[in-house]
Amino acid sequence: MKIVATIARYLLGLMFMVFGSNMFLHFLNPPLPPGLAGQFLGILFAAHYFYVVGAIMVLSAILLLANRFVGLGLTLLAPVLFNILTFHLLMEPGGIGLGAFATLLWLLVGWEHRPVFKRLFAARLEE
Repeated sequence: MKIVATIARYLLGLMFMVFGSNMFLHFLNPPLPPGLAGQFLGILFAAHYFYVVGAIMVLSAILLLANRFVGLGLTLLAPVLFNILTFHLLMEPGGIGLGAFATLLWLLVGWEHRPVFKRLFAARLEE
């Protein structure tokens, strides 16, 4: 399981390094989807909101690839993944595959690093 989690960590780190860097460098230029999804993405681009998301993605990717503070990297990626899945579930269901794959990778890495999250899920602080 450790080897699978390591591979998942590297894949997740590379995925978010590429897509996070794209927020700044614009080397992938897919057309905006039609309808509400395209309007929503257009607003996020116009407001420069994607720079913040891209920075979080790149920082998390660096932490995952360096194998340092992996729990922090996973914690930062969790809301990004939630928003990716929610966007695709509600506005653009056709593109959910990559987000679902990234979530699966996140779960594999998170399972391997579950001791890091033990105190986060404690009902109260143990003294």
